[in-house]
Amino acid sequence: MNLLNLTAAELAAAIKDGKATAVEAVRASLERIEEKEELYHCYVTIDKKGALLQAEAVQSRIEKGELTGPLAGVPAALKDNLCTEGMPTTCSSRILGNFVPAYSAEAVLNLKKAGAVILGKTNMDEFAMGSTTETSAFGETRNPWNPAHVPGGSSGGSAAAVAAGECFYALGSDTGGSIRQPASFCGIVGMKPTYGTVSRYGLIAYGSSLDQIGPLAKDVTDCAAVLESITSHDVKDSTSMERSDTDFMAALVEDVKGMRIGIPKDYFGEGLDREVSDAVMRAAGLLEEKGAVVETFDLSLVDYAIPAYYTIAAAEASSNLERFDGIKYGYRTAEYEGLHSLYKRTRSEGFGEEVKRRIMLGSFVLSSGYYDAYYLKALKVKTLIKKAFDEAFSRYDVILGPTAPSTAPKLGESLTDPLKMYLGDIYTIAVNLAGLPGISIPCGLDKAGLPIGLQLIGDCFQEKKLLRTAYTYEKARGTFPAADAGSMTCDGKEGM
Repeated sequence: MNLLNLTAAELAAAIKDGKATAVEAVRASLERIEEKEELYHCYVTIDKKGALLQAEAVQSRIEKGELTGPLAGVPAALKDNLCTEGMPTTCSSRILGNFVPAYSAEAVLNLKKAGAVILGKTNMDEFAMGSTTETSAFGETRNPWNPAHVPGGSSGGSAAAVAAGECFYALGSDTGGSIRQPASFCGIVGMKPTYGTVSRYGLIAYGSSLDQIGPLAKDVTDCAAVLESITSHDVKDSTSMERSDTDFMAALVEDVKGMRIGIPKDYFGEGLDREVSDAVMRAAGLLEEKGAVVETFDLSLVDYAIPAYYTIAAAEASSNLERFDGIKYGYRTAEYEGLHSLYKRTRSEGFGEEVKRRIMLGSFVLSSGYYDAYYLKALKVKTLIKKAFDEAFSRYDVILGPTAPSTAPKLGESLTDPLKMYLGDIYTIAVNLAGLPGISIPCGLDKAGLPIGLQLIGDCFQEKKLLRTAYTYEKARGTFPAADAGSMTCDGKEGM
């Protein structure tokens, strides 16, 4: 039995039945990392010794019957903006290159309670600012489907690690599509829960009103299992919601009969690749064959989502990144004269170009004379976008569309035109502005053999509807190929 071919749920079942052990699973993952990591560069930190020790302890608890859940003994990876006690947490930035937290994020603690084994920390765009994982201070991550292409971002390391078989699932964070877009580019499942569902305690903030932790996994079942494990009310996070409907595994039912699915006409206009459009509409057709009622409608305000998002996100980033000054922790410049010189040189040397760009934009829109003209106006647009979704969900159970306007671009293409990179988030950012849940599922391959992502969006706290719809589509679609079979379609036939 090749353990790496199993999903997380299948591996947990095999370990529980005595057909495999957590230690064997970790060793298999570490061997794959050793084999592939030089090419893909999914990780910033790999904790080989610690992972094996964790696996031994978890295996003992499984054998004693203390751990019986769907993730017990399964190796996982964490995006490197999630604090982990005793393990470096860098946000892929030079300014946090030597930072080792004294505590772990609540989501990480919840995973460990479920019996997860943490392999290490994955590469990301610096401070989650980017859509390609090319702004990392430690070098770019490559897409396992084609190493000449990006894996997406900012959770590109997590997505690529899952796609490459270097872990069985991973955690990422989603500020404007940073879980769903790399999931789309890497041919896996990625989910952003409703804002407040997963505690943000221990997540190093980019945009505090937008950030949400979520899973990246091989299939919808694994996604539901991880989400169920990391969801909890946390008094340490003032935005954390107390929910009773978090048995997400119960939503894995193959049934969408009578479900109303809306397709926004606004998502199928100029800029959308024809192959992406065709694949998404074929997916909608499969759901219609399964009994769903599929209609097109006008969502409106789509054109305003990007300027509103980048205004709000940059403003919050400008405020959140003030704490990195070379005084309390992290990188400090070697040469300076006085306090102001220390601040300037530390930040100039410690932050990358994209982070500096967003800090400057955020400081500008928050400055006297521009606050009302930009930031306040963006908050008003955010409210209007939420109202537009509220109206849509009065008629539809789920909204369906593409995750991204194209498949993964080549390395280097996006960084030469930051504005084009920002526009690539057009289908994902409104979900964060409205605090909604969204999920990306692979729905096909383009002519170059790169994955295409289908995005499903639900109303607040309706993750179960999303998971049921995604699960039904996944079963109707059939098995999707692995990254090393990128020349094959999901039907197992050559081409597309």
